[in-house]
Amino acid sequence: MQTTLLKISCPDRVGLLAQITNFIAAQGGNLKQVHQFTDVHAGWFFARLEIETLTLRCGVEDLRATFGPLGAELGAEWSVRAAGARPRVVLMVSKLGHCLSDLLWRWRSGELECEIPCVISNHETLRPLVEREGIPFHHIPVSPENKAEAFLQMESLWTQAQADLVVLARYMQILPVEVCARWPARLMNIHHSFLPSFVGANPYQRAYQRGVKLIGATCHYATADLDQGPIIEQEVVRVEHFHSEHDLLRLGRDCERMALARGLRYHLTDRVLVRENRTIVFRD
Repeated sequence: MQTTLLKISCPDRVGLLAQITNFIAAQGGNLKQVHQFTDVHAGWFFARLEIETLTLRCGVEDLRATFGPLGAELGAEWSVRAAGARPRVVLMVSKLGHCLSDLLWRWRSGELECEIPCVISNHETLRPLVEREGIPFHHIPVSPENKAEAFLQMESLWTQAQADLVVLARYMQILPVEVCARWPARLMNIHHSFLPSFVGANPYQRAYQRGVKLIGATCHYATADLDQGPIIEQEVVRVEHFHSEHDLLRLGRDCERMALARGLRYHLTDRVLVRENRTIVFRD
């Protein structure tokens, strides 16, 4: 069944949900699902609504235009789109291929409903894996001397690809501050640690030295503050006393795959709403 998605966040007030659902009803829309949450401390309202497309009296573009005045009245951040529209996702990788392989398998199997216009890497290592899928692979080396130029080239490729989202699937370079500023909530990263613990490099080694009993991975939106962006999803696994540092790497990479795949799926289905440095995730 075809559905249309309305995602909205705005200041809370009495009768807000009724206002939105009455608008949809006036357009002939039959609601299939409604997820809503009010942060009473912040006074902020969040909602995701699934509308049965065939009941609407107008198309998605007209619905978007018609909702505009109400969105402005509510002071809302909002979006309307057909659930069947496939967002365009550029993948960024370095040498480690476990997250990339997992995402490509889920994409090929239809679990991740998106287009992958290209994969970009600062190494040639994963070119064969990507080109087997028929996806263009771009190699852009990064060094201290050429970093600014390299990221301008990458950002140009993102724009040419009409990327809706860029996923750092273990891309081991820190993004420039100005790039993060231009792509808010559209840069997704997987960090190999259960944030906020062990930010930065070598978290498994530091976790092993600390003797932790749980390790994990964190899917979050990248911001100018390293590993401090809004968290979308996390996964953990228990560590036993006999696990070596190598075991932590193996267990942790399973966590990375799961957290990134779930986080990406939530994003692709408009289940993530960002407010300042927090997210509301309406899980499926």
